[in-house]
Amino acid sequence: MKPELKQRIGTALLNPAWVCFVWFGMTAGVSMLATPARFAAPLVTRVVALDIGRVVFAVLNKAELIALIILLVVVRVSKRSRRWWVFSALLVLIVLAQSIWLLPELADRTAQIVAGVEPEPSIAHAAYSSLELTKLGLLFCLGMSALMSDSSTQ
Repeated sequence: MKPELKQRIGTALLNPAWVCFVWFGMTAGVSMLATPARFAAPLVTRVVALDIGRVVFAVLNKAELIALIILLVVVRVSKRSRRWWVFSALLVLIVLAQSIWLLPELADRTAQIVAGVEPEPSIAHAAYSSLELTKLGLLFCLGMSALMSDSSTQ
């Protein structure tokens, strides 16, 4: 491999944009496309859709934790971490809130519905959705900032 190609690949891998856009696509695909489609399917009952959603979001959460770790490593080794630290810190807070508070509460609500009990109203779903949209905005902004930073240094 040519040395300049190696350098370009190394530079690209040290830019957090790739992590942001892969994570953005993964999250948008599950949250904004697959979830609404599941509830629109006429043969899928509410209980089945909720149970599938519980499993899918648990898997998505694990993938997001991995993406977050990769993002933090890339931001750290990029030597431009100060510029992107605010985005990264906000993403850490959102993923932790979703992992520790919201997903367990939503899973509990799903278990109640599957058991035939209608749970009391909660802000958990609205909070999760709001944080999901905020997370997508942060990933997009960080990704664009990282791309613009690379193009301005060339």
